[in-house]
Amino acid sequence: MLLGILVVLCFIPTADVTENKILVAQRPLLTVANKSATLVCNYTYNGTGKEFRASLHKGTDSAVEVCFISWNTTKISSNSNKEFNCQGIHDKDKVIFNLWNMSASQTDIYFCKIEAMYPPPYVYNEKSNGTVIHVKETPIQTQEPQSAIPLWTMVAVTGVLAFYSMLITAVFINYWQKSKKNIYHQSDYMNMTPRHPPHQKNKGYPSYAPTRDYTAYRSWQP
Repeated sequence: MLLGILVVLCFIPTADVTENKILVAQRPLLTVANKSATLVCNYTYNGTGKEFRASLHKGTDSAVEVCFISWNTTKISSNSNKEFNCQGIHDKDKVIFNLWNMSASQTDIYFCKIEAMYPPPYVYNEKSNGTVIHVKETPIQTQEPQSAIPLWTMVAVTGVLAFYSMLITAVFINYWQKSKKNIYHQSDYMNMTPRHPPHQKNKGYPSYAPTRDYTAYRSWQP
């Protein structure tokens, strides 16, 4: 009889502990390339709790609570840390945390915590292995401004300008050569207007003819 009572007493605590235990499973790694992540926390609970709270924590010491969701049979409420964009969703035996607009500085390990709040006893899961969320740095893309003028139009305009430039240069060179020839012919011109001999009276020379200086035509003598 005593032996039977001891056996029952040994099984009673074990049954209670097993019934109220919460187990959580998370994927080990989550890579984020578009600044958005979805972390799923699967859990099992065999207790009689009716009010629960699930939260997502950041860091190895779980010091930062990113966001949480609480629910019972009639009501669901959630809240997020102001430094994160996070929303929790409860779906049967799992809690889904959606994060968006994440930055590379938020790369860290994240832990799910599930709590049975009411009725007593209060139970929560043991710390899981967590999920490393790796947020990739988004490269800054510099877009080259597109020209409003098509390439072939620019080539055509450049060709026309080059043609007119060569034409104007050729006209200028031709004009310059002609001007140079005119200057050369004018330098060979000699004024043949008759002049009055010096110290002589006007003998039949027109009144308009100036006196000729014959010293300019004297033959050179040694």
